[in-house]
Amino acid sequence: MSKEKYYVYILCNKNGNVLYTGMTDNICRRLLEHKLKVNLGFTSKYNVDKLVYFEEFDNYEESVNREKQIKAGSRKKKLELVKRFNPSWHDLYSELCS
Repeated sequence: MSKEKYYVYILCNKNGNVLYTGMTDNICRRLLEHKLKVNLGFTSKYNVDKLVYFEEFDNYEESVNREKQIKAGSRKKKLELVKRFNPSWHDLYSELCS
């Protein structure tokens, strides 16, 4: 039996000036939804679909708490997090979901 995985992620738009933090149990499906603008909302309105950061969790509660922690942080903290994890700010989608 496989264990469920949970992901906290940060997306940006192509210019990197709009950030979005989310959480999901199926990151490839969710990222594709962002890219295809399936759900009308913040990410579709601001063309936010470039995966620049993610963390994987085995525990739902841990992932929810981490998402809240990141969302509560300043923009500066989010930018620093992305820069440490992905200094070139390239889209991680194809590496994660190919």
